[in-house]
Amino acid sequence: MSDQTQSNLPGFLGVIDQAISRIESALLAIGVLLMAANTIANVVGRFVLGNSIFFSEELNRILIILITFAGISYAARHGRHIRMSAIYDGLSPGYRKILMILISLVTAIFLFLLCYYSINYIETQASRGRVLPALQIPVWVILVWVPVGFFMTGTQYLLTAIKNLTAPDIYLSTHMLEGYEEDEIEV
Repeated sequence: MSDQTQSNLPGFLGVIDQAISRIESALLAIGVLLMAANTIANVVGRFVLGNSIFFSEELNRILIILITFAGISYAARHGRHIRMSAIYDGLSPGYRKILMILISLVTAIFLFLLCYYSINYIETQASRGRVLPALQIPVWVILVWVPVGFFMTGTQYLLTAIKNLTAPDIYLSTHMLEGYEEDEIEV
């Protein structure tokens, strides 16, 4: 298996990690391909046939939400979120490991809270009964990706904390060791 789907976490945690990886990859690939196809079709329709696709903007809005919230989980998996590491980098490895566990746990808690609040927001939107003008889809349906993304990202950070508690090295994500690439280090 590729490193995208092969987890280095043991047992059930590895199964969860692999499932999230596959879901992220599928959502991102499908979302980006659909957005590209929709945009190309709309441009061709507008300039070649003289008519735009009436639902193109709404579809792209849905896909942007999907890609954004699947993407935050993907970025967490690959240790690609922006980090402010001036203090962190100055610490000894033992303290860096403790801080990484703490950062991962606090981030996971906040993301799970955001998941909870976004579910409440979706319930509020559902009670209003609003629909998208062109597609006639209830507005709350397009927001489902928000709590899904928060939950998957929170799970990634929780798994990162567990990985750091069980492994001797320091991990930015479940399979990304801390450190800098050679081209990131200035001489």
